[in-house]
Amino acid sequence: MTHTIEEVRALYKKPLLDLIYDAATAHRANHDHHEMQMCTLLSIKTGGCAEDCKYCSQSIYNNTDLEKEILMKTDEVLAQARAAKEAGSTRFCMGAAWPRVLDGRAFDRVCDMVKGVSDMGMEACCTLGMLTEDQAHKLKEAGLTAYNHNLDTSEEFYDKIITTRSYQERLDTLANVAKAGISACCGGILGLGEDEDDRISLLHTLSNLNPQPESVPINMLVPVEGTPLAKVERLDIFEWIRCIAVARILMPKAMVRLSAGRLEISKEAQAMAFMAGANAIFTGEKLLTTANPEADFDYTLLGELGMTPRVPYKDGVAVTEQGGGCGKPGGCGCASQEAA
Repeated sequence: MTHTIEEVRALYKKPLLDLIYDAATAHRANHDHHEMQMCTLLSIKTGGCAEDCKYCSQSIYNNTDLEKEILMKTDEVLAQARAAKEAGSTRFCMGAAWPRVLDGRAFDRVCDMVKGVSDMGMEACCTLGMLTEDQAHKLKEAGLTAYNHNLDTSEEFYDKIITTRSYQERLDTLANVAKAGISACCGGILGLGEDEDDRISLLHTLSNLNPQPESVPINMLVPVEGTPLAKVERLDIFEWIRCIAVARILMPKAMVRLSAGRLEISKEAQAMAFMAGANAIFTGEKLLTTANPEADFDYTLLGELGMTPRVPYKDGVAVTEQGGGCGKPGGCGCASQEAA
């Protein structure tokens, strides 16, 4: 089902509590509202990225104090994945600060990591930048569950944030992922200085992707010193919740994921976001290079709300090669705000 921009705008403009009620209704019709998918994100290659994303601490264009690191070894990554599994995560996400995937030993090593994570019974997700169709098929063969590639913002506002990669190139990567039969994790970052029309346009684009994303990360900008957006005004928290609710209604089957920025959001606001349809979070201390609530906070919050962690591959429906939808839980939002 396609949605017009007028339909999305009308939905976005509804009174907030009415919107949350409608989103909660859609959520309960399509998901167990007591469940939360727990995911862990690891930066397997940090810094030195040649993209000029104005929010990102890993860009070579931004003057941050982040130290560049080489690609991690496979056994080190798998050790982190085992620890994440023991801590309760069911999806393990690996992010590399690459503008695009290049064939060679580094990519072969990532495929080995994916196979290792999949073999231990976890869902494997990657965010590696732009991807060809052939590379997507190789990741699929290795056992990749989902590929994260965020649109970040609206097509209209995009060149105010990024100039080294076009919006169409992002859409092309998502198409390559779908052709390989991998589910897409695709969302955006709120609070980049965009206006309401940009948020409506982003949600319109996401909801009309074919197939719709299996996972939709709704990130809140974490301003980083040394980036052009370090002093941007923080987005009102109700706008963040409004976008979560609209995403849930427009993409009822998707996992709506809370990613970057959650550390600065009160537990009361997070609970309202869960009511509005968010049903996946990241656990652990860090999202690539930004801080994240620790696991104890997350499990305590879920316990207070009467929620439980979701099991991996709960629905277990494979994506068809033509991209005909997927029932696996997930989509990590691995890019958080830095890598995709």
